[in-house]
Amino acid sequence: MSSAGTAADADCPVSGDLIEWADEIVVMEARHARQLRKQFAAILKDKRIVNLNILDKYELMQPELVAELEAKASRWI
Repeated sequence: MSSAGTAADADCPVSGDLIEWADEIVVMEARHARQLRKQFAAILKDKRIVNLNILDKYELMQPELVAELEAKASRWI
């Protein structure tokens, strides 16, 4: 498992290498999936993108975010 961000100022920005490495890609919001499809269309064609439908409004490790991730992403965490 690895983590990367779609924002320009992400600590670890998503890259083509990470997408090629991934079996599945998990995003928090539909806009993240759209951004990835736009930026990496050619290498995403055979990749499954899972949208957790979690609004990207939380601070890092905010208890409400952790609870949502545990409920919706337990398969990946």
